[in-house]
Amino acid sequence: MPDLAILYSFRRCPYAMRARLAIKDSAVRVELREVVLRNKPQAMLDISPKATVPVLQLANGEVIDESWDIVHWATSQQDPNNIRGDAHQVEQANRLIQQNDNDFKQHLDHYKYADRFPEFPAEHYRNQAEAFLTLLDTKLAQHQYLLGENPSLADIGIFPFIRQFAHIDIDWFRQTPYKNLQRWFEHYISSELFASIMNKHPQWQEGQASRIF
Repeated sequence: MPDLAILYSFRRCPYAMRARLAIKDSAVRVELREVVLRNKPQAMLDISPKATVPVLQLANGEVIDESWDIVHWATSQQDPNNIRGDAHQVEQANRLIQQNDNDFKQHLDHYKYADRFPEFPAEHYRNQAEAFLTLLDTKLAQHQYLLGENPSLADIGIFPFIRQFAHIDIDWFRQTPYKNLQRWFEHYISSELFASIMNKHPQWQEGQASRIF
């Protein structure tokens, strides 16, 4: 068996979910190392001092430690479901991810951890996040997925963050007017793809047998 890339991941991290979704969808095999964030392995810290997951170490030693870059790496290796699409769709996905990872993620974190940001109540931060929800819902009113009638990079890149947002108050989310977004969310949350990346694994320890993902 050729040497595999090594993915350091944390099951519940949306950035790590994004990377695992792309790797699983592309059917690229990697070695999975589950990380406990309060006790990060030295092997990961040695190759990525920023100490956040996911981190991918390629067989040639190259390190990719940004989740969206891992998505591009995986789907560039092989893309059996054509989620990359054409160059225009890749650019559209990149723009949506930039919005997700900047303004929306900031509002999401303030909403989720509102007790750390007492300047405003949680509802204030939730309201700020709704601009992005509205944008996504509008896109999903036009077609099944964010960029068309087939899944794209944008869908797997954004879904983990909508999941995190929705689960802060799932009852509130399900009674909102974002019916197209709810349909899309329920599709992914119940999908075999999502289930396949959410298996629980024990913390990786130096010297243990490889776990192939």
